[in-house]
Amino acid sequence: MRAADIIRKKRDGFALTSEEIRAFVAGTAGTWPDYQLSALLMAIVLRGMNEAETLELTQAMLESGERLNWSGLDRPVVDKHSTGGVGDKTSLLIAPLAASCGLAVPMMSGRGLGHTGGTLDKLESIPGFQVALSPEQIVAAVQQVGCALIAPTESIAPADRVLYRLRDVTATVDSIPLITASILSKKLAEGIQGLVLDVKCGRGAFMKTRDEAEQLARSLVAVGSAAGVKTLALLTAHEVPLGRNVGNALEVRECVEILRGQAEGVEDVRELSLELTAGMVRLGRGLTAGEARRQVVAALESGQALETFRRIIEQQRGDPRIVEELDRLPTAPRTHVVRADRSGYVAGWDAHAVGQAVLLLGAGRDRAEDAVDPAVGARVLARPGDLVRAGDALLELHYRDEPRLGKALHLLQNACPIVDVSPPWQPLVLQEQIAPE
Repeated sequence: MRAADIIRKKRDGFALTSEEIRAFVAGTAGTWPDYQLSALLMAIVLRGMNEAETLELTQAMLESGERLNWSGLDRPVVDKHSTGGVGDKTSLLIAPLAASCGLAVPMMSGRGLGHTGGTLDKLESIPGFQVALSPEQIVAAVQQVGCALIAPTESIAPADRVLYRLRDVTATVDSIPLITASILSKKLAEGIQGLVLDVKCGRGAFMKTRDEAEQLARSLVAVGSAAGVKTLALLTAHEVPLGRNVGNALEVRECVEILRGQAEGVEDVRELSLELTAGMVRLGRGLTAGEARRQVVAALESGQALETFRRIIEQQRGDPRIVEELDRLPTAPRTHVVRADRSGYVAGWDAHAVGQAVLLLGAGRDRAEDAVDPAVGARVLARPGDLVRAGDALLELHYRDEPRLGKALHLLQNACPIVDVSPPWQPLVLQEQIAPE
């Protein structure tokens, strides 16, 4: 099949056959030049793909590499995926919680790019923590502690790695079929039996509207289920940062405090983590929603999840002492407090603006090769609905140098409106379950 004919067919709005989609994916190994791969990506963005095409694309990308093998494992293998957001640190809580409830969790995550943080960057703020494990090391870690928190290996879905690189530089990221295939090809390669999805919408999320987020959630659930994996999704709001801390080491600190039962003012992180983990337990162990929820809460409140997190860190060569001694995590040398310029109620922090400000401080990257400062970030001191007076502290920035601070402060000028009337309460979970139709 000629690449140009396949490109033309999709450009003209026709569905591609299985053979044509597989020729495209095979082309990522070097038989299609980048300009032809990019041309078909753009045609898909403009013309879309139906569910059958999206499933075929996902399967072909999955089969471009290896899969993890869990033969002999006596635990159900279940994972979670979030579409990402500012302050979204739930993976660091969900993994030990789920492992403590008898699940095997091979959680492959990504790095931050742009205003949203990456789980791998958070983990690497723990001194010594290794995220790059071989397939054999991943299996060994899951067998020993029930979980591995890892980067995708070179052998898993290599076609996705090629296509994602091209999408990032050709304005072809915004496509539900391409997003679906990218996420699920890597998750299915983990050899999972169940998958719970946190699909976010709002100012801090990739999908800005509820309608867009619901379309993505339904696509992910439909394709995951058709591929033989029990799949469900939650639709969650992301207008404000999740939790109080934004920035790599600061977010690890918040997670440890939650696992210790010591954190205050982070009920959103705790509740969402419990809800997502309970979904995983339901899928993996066949429990009712109430039974799964009680088991997850018990794992948190008994300290079992904290001990599992310590063992995960130790297994992956990190310093497990951070569980007891949080000051072993990197800390920025300076802090700056942003204060209210009038009295009133906090309408809420713009999650996108906070994420961009933390990026400017050095906590994230604009390009894949950029270095990340694990210590810098922000602490949200005033949450939506809080009554404040002029001069009260709203946000604490942790920074290293003055020029970066100045840029961050400029970006935050209008990011936290103070209003005269308390804003209405907004639910975090917009839709509890999106299941296969």
